[in-house]
Amino acid sequence: MDTIKIKNKGVKIIAHRGLSGIECENTNAAFVAAGNRSYFGIETDIHVTKDGKFVVIHDNDTSRVSSENVVVEECTLETLRKIRLFDTPKANADFTRSDLCLPELYEYIRICKRYNKKAILELKNRFTTDNIKKVIDEIKSQDYLSDVIFISFNFDNLVDIKKFIPEQKVQFLIKLWDDELIEKLKAHKMDLDISYKGITKELVKKLHKNGIEVNCWTVDDEALAKRMISYGVDYITTNILE
Repeated sequence: MDTIKIKNKGVKIIAHRGLSGIECENTNAAFVAAGNRSYFGIETDIHVTKDGKFVVIHDNDTSRVSSENVVVEECTLETLRKIRLFDTPKANADFTRSDLCLPELYEYIRICKRYNKKAILELKNRFTTDNIKKVIDEIKSQDYLSDVIFISFNFDNLVDIKKFIPEQKVQFLIKLWDDELIEKLKAHKMDLDISYKGITKELVKKLHKNGIEVNCWTVDDEALAKRMISYGVDYITTNILE
């Protein structure tokens, strides 16, 4: 198995949930697979556990990626770490791997640092201000904060990050564009992470004119990637393109 190679023409390519087109999403295996390739960055998602730890998983529960169904934020880290994940979502209960478990934040950051990749870190749900400070401090302890781009669908998460570290790169996640967002993004010095379905060439031009970078998710088709590149996007987030 391998990635689908594209001519990116300077657009920065980000491995979505690690190289999830080949390895189980949001696992150390997926992060290392991306690290060993030419990606600019590795994207992942974190939740806060019941005992205040940071665990890597996309969904609010574990039902899609394992044979167990528990709510992530209602469980301790110790409980979550014992869950073994499907090799791929399609494998279901037919095949789990003993090495596939939910990573902790520090493991993800360590892998990004080892392979010199930008960490594109999504904060899932609303984080308390205290937990945002803890995330920042944990990444600072590994001396990697300058190589992190924070992303979130929750605007207030990003506002709080900017309160602690005003010059930190952040991207607001959305599905569809709303013209009223431009002034909000400019006021808080935020960039945009938008579904490719909401992108037009005119929108990219407008955002660039206002000093806003554009990341588009999730692009797995080569022809679609070529179109996004022709529009002038700054980043493409993908499961399988490289």
